[in-house]
Order: sequence, then structure tokens, then C-alpha cells
Amino acid sequence: MITVGGVDEARNGFDPTKLLTDWDRGTVSQLPDGRTLRTFEITAEDKEIEIAPGIMFLAWTYNGRVPGPSLRATEGERLRIVFKNYGSHPHSMHFHGIHAARMDGVPGAGLVAPGEEFVYEFDARPFGCHLYHCHALPLKRHIHKGMYGAFVIDPDPTRHPEYEAVARSRLLGTAENAEWQELVMVMNAFDTNFDGKNEVYAVNTVAHAYAKKPIKILRDKPVRVYLINVIEFDPINSFHLHANFFEYFNQGTTLTPTLKTVDLITQCQAERGILEFHFTEHEPGLYMFHPHQSEFTELGWVGMFDVVETVS
Repeated sequence: MITVGGVDEARNGFDPTKLLTDWDRGTVSQLPDGRTLRTFEITAEDKEIEIAPGIMFLAWTYNGRVPGPSLRATEGERLRIVFKNYGSHPHSMHFHGIHAARMDGVPGAGLVAPGEEFVYEFDARPFGCHLYHCHALPLKRHIHKGMYGAFVIDPDPTRHPEYEAVARSRLLGTAENAEWQELVMVMNAFDTNFDGKNEVYAVNTVAHAYAKKPIKILRDKPVRVYLINVIEFDPINSFHLHANFFEYFNQGTTLTPTLKTVDLITQCQAERGILEFHFTEHEPGLYMFHPHQSEFTELGWVGMFDVVETVS
């Protein structure tokens, strides 16, 4: 029970395998007070994408991809997001974080008409695994059409001396972080006939992408997954890891697990979290992951970790 054939990744403009580790860190400069200013440039555009072999979907996108770019910053930085709307409808960017009302990306506070632009600016806080999405009305339609993406804020280790080692392991660019295999997985789905029900389910948009091309995992290095649920039309999604258990950090806003030694978690719409696990005690091989809603699995949301001794 799997789709046959492949999608045209060149036409789509994105490769699901590369999306797993493709972080957008923007451009960095310095403010007069010495703080880091991190600037991102995002455009909205209409684009037809292939979500399963031969199945096209008229999407509304950020930077021409679904999900949009995975934005990554560090706690305490000043963020500036220059958003330009090249699409055919009003759009915005609403960030799950802490910011002023005028930066909220809702009608009257950051909604951008076609051909116009808006600059969102706020401090990166709190640390954690967050998301951003369009908040134009009707909200369900704008999110479902593809306007969402990961928004990860790494903890500043100097602010968390009691958990400095853990914080450093999450801070991209440190030696401690390099020891981890980090993946961003955005669970999404598509209503292809606009009947208010999803026909295709996926992680990072393309049905069965990681079943056909399993994700290479080094057996001796730990894994950290930034997991985000953005399906519409279904109230709950889930993630189940076969033959293993993981630690779960709900919303990613703590440096200690909120759930320990679990092999399945559920997420409602827009919920997210961090999973940490390893395969050091396992033999090499293919280890499945999928939701425990069987119909989601059958319709595209299933994959494999290919645990190996070395990556060729």
C-alpha cells in the first residue's frame, strides 16, 4: 500500500530528504547595543506542487516550497523578517513566540496585500520548537494551502547555567550540537478535492517520501527530531517509533523531558515538540516510524530510518 513512482523534485523546487536538514539562518549583523540582528527574507507566491506521483496541488507557499523555510535563531537575538507578498491573496506571517501585538501577523497587524511588504521585528524568545503560518482569513484555507514552516529558537547556554551542557547540545554551530543528527519533520496533509477532508498525508509534503528513500542514521550518534503538526481537517496526529523509545520535550521550551521513555506521542493542530533517541544498542537495519492513525499511514505518512554503521 504505497504510491508508485516518484515526484519531480526539480519542478517542485525542493527535495524532502534535503528539507530534513535545511536550516535557514538568515543574515547576521550587529545592533548598536552589541546584540545580534538576524534578518530573514520571505516571499509568498502561488505555486503548483506535486505531493504524490501524478497528484498536483495548487499551493500557496513561502519561498516557493511547502513547508516554508525552517527558520533558526538563538535565544535573545533580534529578529527581522522582511515579508513580501507576490501571491494572489492577502497573506501574513504569524509566529508562535513572544512579540508585540502589532507584529502578530493577523488582520490589522501585519496582514500584507498582494504586491506589498511588511517587516516583522521582535526578540527571539522563548527558546523551543515553534512554527509560523499565515493568519489571513479564512485561516483554515490559508494554512491548508501550504503557508507554514518550522521556527526554532536555540537556547543561549549562558542563560541556563544549570543545564549548560544540554543547552549547548541544542545550539547550532557548537561542537556539542555537531554530535547530534538533527531533523526537522513537518507533518502535513492535503485536501485534493476541497471537500474538507484530507486525501494525502505526509511528512515534509511528499507522500511516502521517506518510505521510498529511508533516512540514513548513524548508529553511534543520537537523533533529535523537531516535530511539528500542521494538518488541517483532522484534530489529532501522532508519531510512533518502531522498536525504540524516545524522550519528548513538548513545545521544546524545557531542557528536561516532559515525557520520558515513550514510543508514541499525539499532537493537536499546531502542536510541536522535540524527540531525542538513539540506536546505539540496535543492530543496523530499517526502523519504521508513522502515526498510529492507520488511515494516515496508508495515505502517505510513513517512513523508515535506515540505521547504518557509516554513511557512504
